[in-house]
Amino acid sequence: MSMCIQTHIDWPAFLSRHDMLWQTKPISWDEGVFIGNGLLGAMIYSEEHRDQRHVLRFVLGRTDVTASHEGEAKAFPVRVPIGEIALEMEGWIYQPCEIRLDLWNAEMRAVIPTTKGEVRLRALIHALYPVLAIELDSDEGEQRAEMRWYSYPEVDPILKNADGINLNQYIPEITVERTEEEGTGIGVQSYGKGEGCTTAWKVHNYGRVKEGSGECENDVRYHRLCLLTVVNGISNEDREIARHELENVPQEDLTSWIAEHRRWWHDYYPASFISIPDTQLESFYWIQMYKLASATRKDLLPIDNQGPWMTSTPWPGLWFNMNVQMSYSPVYTANRLELGQSLISSLRQHQEQLIRNVDESFRSDSAGLGRSSSYDLNSPVEDEVGNLTWIMHNCWRQYRYSMDETLLRDFVYPLLRRSICLYMHLLEEGTDGRLHLPPTVSPEYGSFKQLKTPDAHYDLSLLRWGCETLLYAAKRMGIEDPLQARWADILARLTPLPVDQTGYKIGRDLSLEFGHRHFSHLLAVFPLHITGNSEEERQLAIRSLRHWIAKEGDLRGFSFTGAASIAAAMGLGDEALAYLRSLMHLIKPNTMYKEAGPVIETPLAGAEAIHDMLLQSWGNIIRVFPAVPETWQEAVFHNLRAEGGFLVSAASKAGQTVFIRIQSLAGEPCRLLTDLAYSEQGFVIEVQGKRAQYILHEDRSIEIVLKSGDEAVLYISDGEEPRVIAPVPAEPGMQHFFGSRKPWRLYGFPK
Repeated sequence: MSMCIQTHIDWPAFLSRHDMLWQTKPISWDEGVFIGNGLLGAMIYSEEHRDQRHVLRFVLGRTDVTASHEGEAKAFPVRVPIGEIALEMEGWIYQPCEIRLDLWNAEMRAVIPTTKGEVRLRALIHALYPVLAIELDSDEGEQRAEMRWYSYPEVDPILKNADGINLNQYIPEITVERTEEEGTGIGVQSYGKGEGCTTAWKVHNYGRVKEGSGECENDVRYHRLCLLTVVNGISNEDREIARHELENVPQEDLTSWIAEHRRWWHDYYPASFISIPDTQLESFYWIQMYKLASATRKDLLPIDNQGPWMTSTPWPGLWFNMNVQMSYSPVYTANRLELGQSLISSLRQHQEQLIRNVDESFRSDSAGLGRSSSYDLNSPVEDEVGNLTWIMHNCWRQYRYSMDETLLRDFVYPLLRRSICLYMHLLEEGTDGRLHLPPTVSPEYGSFKQLKTPDAHYDLSLLRWGCETLLYAAKRMGIEDPLQARWADILARLTPLPVDQTGYKIGRDLSLEFGHRHFSHLLAVFPLHITGNSEEERQLAIRSLRHWIAKEGDLRGFSFTGAASIAAAMGLGDEALAYLRSLMHLIKPNTMYKEAGPVIETPLAGAEAIHDMLLQSWGNIIRVFPAVPETWQEAVFHNLRAEGGFLVSAASKAGQTVFIRIQSLAGEPCRLLTDLAYSEQGFVIEVQGKRAQYILHEDRSIEIVLKSGDEAVLYISDGEEPRVIAPVPAEPGMQHFFGSRKPWRLYGFPK
């Protein structure tokens, strides 16, 4: 009998339970409502400053707006803040208010009571055009509420620094020119050297509008529409581009324009689905999926430390010793490979710069990335050698999850080869006959001390992974690379990863003796997955993990995401969940994360850790529910993506897998680990609706032969559970967990 899988997902209803709600006004970047389209963004919040309690700020950001900063060795472009547009009301904002971030439609809606009246608004940044639209309805008491644009220099200094002063942040001298052309405001902010940005905005005032059929005064409201765009540039042509963006919006009726925006988001979300019995983490996960698509698109700039939501920061750019890699980590399993294209495109575009980043004597065959740069990737390699190789691991995942052979041949293989050639120039043979690496930095051990050590785990593991991957890729492509023998020799003679009684060391002469926020000394375990296969290696990884995370002195949010993924790789679901619980204490009310400044990678990597508990694919094996905590007695996912180009769906109940559906998109070998292999009743596999043969290996992994397009379903032999993909019921009282909900009785208001 054919085992049909049914999907019962009411997407608007499901995502609505994860909408962020604010019942008190958000008063900082940490609490704000964020909207964006991968290029233009706005963080929406108010202030507690006594002169600003009648203002709702839309703090703007556009990722490509930069200013040249003269550093010690070079001039380099850095992100800069670009001002805001503010809703200024007659009265002070009164509590409680109602603000909702509607995830399904990617828009903010609010009812803002004031001491003079009420304002209702809807705001969105269009999915396809760099235009912010704010619709306002106000009553008589707030009929003079209006939108006003402020350049960055015009923002109150108290408000600029509301989230902390960062002395490292470069802010150029900004000159501001304001004009009005046919009712459109134009604000040009110039940074010198021809750099700057142009903001255009227009407010359409539709006057008094009757609501309903009543005749009472309360039925009369005042309706306005504010449109705003930002263009990177200050020329006359840039002004015309900005004006043109606004003129393209059908101002009399936004219905079709908004429908186009919603259609993009409604197509985006169903690419994959997960639901777990932990509603807080489920909400957190789906907000990260919203955040990803708000932060980048396939044809736009890569995700930097800020995303489009610029604020005070010492890190206005791209950091390559963890941040970029972790920001992109969830796109692969989430089946959102389009978003990963922005990283690929950036590396493709700047390959010549990657070559210039290495010593001139190595440029014939090598490339690299230093610690940080702007979007031009101008970052000479100094004491962190492996950053490009780690970035190439992300690119390798893009290939392995898509099985795009052109991507492998034309881009991944040649650039990975160059990154490994850089290591090959540094290798030295020791008196032990082994190959060794000179002193390098294991990212962030000792923090600003940047302690160096020979044979750093970070570099040894990346070099080993790179050689293994290049040999595998060359064989797959059927090419004879003259370096193949050298890579094989490196694998045979490379010194082992340094270990002591506590587990993996930082490097040959450097043990982990104090707090280390980074998991750079555990890279072989995660994300490279080149150790941990044998029981001995597994116990070593667990010992290393627990020794590391017990050193509390320098742990950060991303320490806990790394720890969760490492624990999940070892099959420790309860431990992985405990680390994610620790992370939740550090996440801001709007799911953003901040240290000295915002760093977007930590919550995004938290989403990847949730993936790792549900589905892993490495070492040519797909692992279904590999690290589900004991408390997750139910879990379901649909169309998560696995290495080899597979879409996988599965459901569990009472702590046991009920069924797995796996679809092959590329005809690759299919081998999976599942608790179905241990079922007392036995299990059945159907391929294309017919009973199929399989191979059960010694490790209890199941091998199935699937051609491209084939679909297999695995289930317990006498199982009678319906094969349905549907949300797990939400925990009572845990919906709308994020935002800013506070107990009304503290403020004297009814609940």
